[in-house]
Amino acid sequence: MIKMNQLSLGISAWINIAKVLRTGYLVSGPFVKKFESGFSEFVEDVDCIAVNSGTSALHLMLLAAGVGPEDEIIVPSFSFAASANAVALTGAQPVFADIELDYYCIDSNKIENLITSRTKGIMVVHLYGHPANMEAINKIAQKNDLIIFEDAAQAHDAQLNGKPVGTFGLAGAFSFYATKNITSGEGGMVTTNDETLARKVRLLRNQGMERRYENEIVGFNNRLSDLHAAIGTAQLKKLKSNTQKRIKNARYYDQHLKNVIIPKAMLGARHVYHQYTIRIKNRDQVMSALKHYGIEVGVYYPSGIHKLESFNSQVELPNADLMASECLSLPIHPGLRKRHLRYIVKTLNSITEVAS
Repeated sequence: MIKMNQLSLGISAWINIAKVLRTGYLVSGPFVKKFESGFSEFVEDVDCIAVNSGTSALHLMLLAAGVGPEDEIIVPSFSFAASANAVALTGAQPVFADIELDYYCIDSNKIENLITSRTKGIMVVHLYGHPANMEAINKIAQKNDLIIFEDAAQAHDAQLNGKPVGTFGLAGAFSFYATKNITSGEGGMVTTNDETLARKVRLLRNQGMERRYENEIVGFNNRLSDLHAAIGTAQLKKLKSNTQKRIKNARYYDQHLKNVIIPKAMLGARHVYHQYTIRIKNRDQVMSALKHYGIEVGVYYPSGIHKLESFNSQVELPNADLMASECLSLPIHPGLRKRHLRYIVKTLNSITEVAS
């Protein structure tokens, strides 16, 4: 079976884990600071605050920016539920926007019609590792005095016109879940250039205190452990090379796949291919056939967030609905060999030729 994801920790991670176990700093310790500092190099040296998950990163950056029950945040519906869950957990209302079908990110042309007197910000999602149209979104935000928040959970090392995602808005959030482009097992990171927001996130992640027993605000236990940070620190060394492998694998698919709609990349965008997601009409039939031939594929996501029971919105978002019915993600991880890519392409092309 060719798997969708292949975890590769490497010897550096095991060495780092052993160091943590020897020191006894199992919670926040020196590797957390090292992980924060190392990740900062990928995001123009902005402030980085490590937390225990990507969802925590989203939640805490919103809270630190003052998002609350009187507010609305515009969110693309085609994303993982955490993008909207984090908004709802602040007490604010997620307002669902449609996506554009070229790059699968929020459609900037659909944003302004959703703005009301309660709109506080826009949550952009750099979906599958492709940057959203930040130039257009920045103009809308400036015109309407809105805050930009970036969900970059799938977009480590992605860039737009040379600028890293996670640095366009007030704050960004990354995830280091096991299937992400780099992992710490579980973990997340808030990125920001705003010193006040950075300090607030640090307070919120640690029960509202920077110094022990000096609780300044009500906070959470959202700290990243040193064990997780030790893994993440080792993974950082692989990020650039792994990204290049993902891009190379994507180029092979681009050049050889037939009878499917392949993902596009915006001019100036560095797509890092957390997922290589095609669109295909008879998705379920094709997916079943690929599984039969030993190729694991995934559907990210089978429903727009607006249609989930947890939100059950009545809005009409035709592009999100179409994408949910046609999307199919192929293996793209750095562990793939040329023979795997050839087999996937040959098999998929044969299946789609018959199916069409």
